[in-house]
Formats: sequence, structure tokens, C-alpha cells
Amino acid sequence: MTGISIIGAGRLGTALGAALSKKGFRIKALSCRTSRSAEESRKVIGGGKASADNIQTARAGDIVFLCLPDEEISKVIKELDGADIRWADKFVFHCSGLLSSEILDPLKVKGALTASIHPIQSFADKRTPPEQFENIYFGVEGEKKALKTSQKIITKLGGRSFIIKAENKALYHMACSIASNFLVVLLDMASSLLHQVGLQEEQAFQILLPLAKGTLHNVKKFNTRSSLTGPVMRGDRESIERHLEALRKSPLYHETYTQLALQALEMVKKEKKLSAQKIKALRDLLEGK
Repeated sequence: MTGISIIGAGRLGTALGAALSKKGFRIKALSCRTSRSAEESRKVIGGGKASADNIQTARAGDIVFLCLPDEEISKVIKELDGADIRWADKFVFHCSGLLSSEILDPLKVKGALTASIHPIQSFADKRTPPEQFENIYFGVEGEKKALKTSQKIITKLGGRSFIIKAENKALYHMACSIASNFLVVLLDMASSLLHQVGLQEEQAFQILLPLAKGTLHNVKKFNTRSSLTGPVMRGDRESIERHLEALRKSPLYHETYTQLALQALEMVKKEKKLSAQKIKALRDLLEGK
């Protein structure tokens, strides 16, 4: 069985290692910034030599995953490039959604087969269940042979893959960030508004969660534009005016609401659900004209 090394066994690296191990891959080594953290990850994964030594970890595996923060990847590649490691026919994958596989070129020149593999999922804990990788998509990009191997690994994990171009990774990454990170921001914003009317933070979140789940269910069943509801979709000028007035004392929320409402208006326009006159009236209201 092919041996795998994981450099950067944090939340993603540990979850990935555990999932790979469950699917029959052999985790030979893993590294973290500290030996203590690496040992913690090893226990979750259930195998592999744990250390704080990236070079030793890279030597051990036929496939090396770099599950590092974006700002750390180039530093570790420089470290590995300066080490006495035989890279010929060794696969090296990084898991950044933003960076392309080109950052791995110093190792590619030495014979490594390189690609970027980005799971489109959030990992908030090292003990994320391996099932979290099932039925999700991975954006992949890189050298042909490396892509083929990466796709086999993804299929084994129960996921699906699609190829993106290196020059499109920033747009790709931004799309993922909006869908994940900004969804959390919006839920926090909504919870904060309910807190202002007297609800406790946890209670506010529990009230909003079924609404958010129901909306995602509708999006899955239909699509984003067909799932849009609310005052913008209805052309309800009075409701929007009252929303804007309620946010006058919260400039940041006011601006966020305004920009999102304008984006919603563009969606409504594409669906031709409102007359041109109503769309113009709402746009003028939102733009303060």
C-alpha cells in the first residue's frame, strides 16, 4: 500500500489523514509545529510517525500532502527543497484553495509529480468524522500524472473532483470563501440583530438555524435565484425602507444590507420577476438617490 506523509497535521491534515487511513491508505509520517501537536494528531489518525520534522516526514511517504496555511507553504517548500530528499516519482500535493501547483515547481524540477487538491468543505476540528469527505467536491489542478493519482484518491474518499486552471484559483477560492466564511458572518450579523431586540445569543442562533437550513434545502432542490424570497423579490419598498431606517445607527450593517439587497435585485432582474420601473425604484432607494 502506498505510504502517505502529511506535513501540517492540523485540523484539515488530521481529518484527511484519518479519512485516508479508514480507506486503507497507510499513513507513514506526519508533522506539526510541535511534537505534542503531532502526537495528538497521530492518535486521531491512528498511525504514522509523529514529529516536528518536516524533512523526515517528507522522506517517509510516496505521497506527500502539504496541509498548511497559505502563508506557510512557500517556507516549507524552501525547507524541503534544501534537504537531501529523493523527489523522483514522489507525489506532492498541497491543499490550498488559493495557490496553484506552480508554487511546488522547485520540487517538480527535482522530479516530484505535483498538484493542488482543495476539498470544498470546512474543517473546524481535528476530530472531524471521515464521512465529511464523502460526496463533497475537490478542486484539482496540476501536472497530468499527479492529477490522475489525486482523482483516484478523491474517489477512494468518496468525493468528486473537477479540474480548474491555475489562473482561476483566486476566483475559485473567493467563491468557496463566500459560500462558507461569509455565510457564518451573515448568521452572526442576523444573531446580533436578534440580540438587540432582547434575545440571548444562543437563543437567537437556534431560532435562525432552521430558517437557514430550510433555505439551503430550497437551493439544493431548485437553485439560488428560484429560492430567493423576501422584500426585494416582492418589490416591497416599504419593508426595505423600514429595514434601512432600523440600521441607521449601525453603519457597517447598513452598508452590508444595502450591498446584499442590490445583489438580490440583480438576481430578481435576471428572473424578470419585477417590472423595470420597480427595479429602478428599489435601486434608487438602496443607492440613496
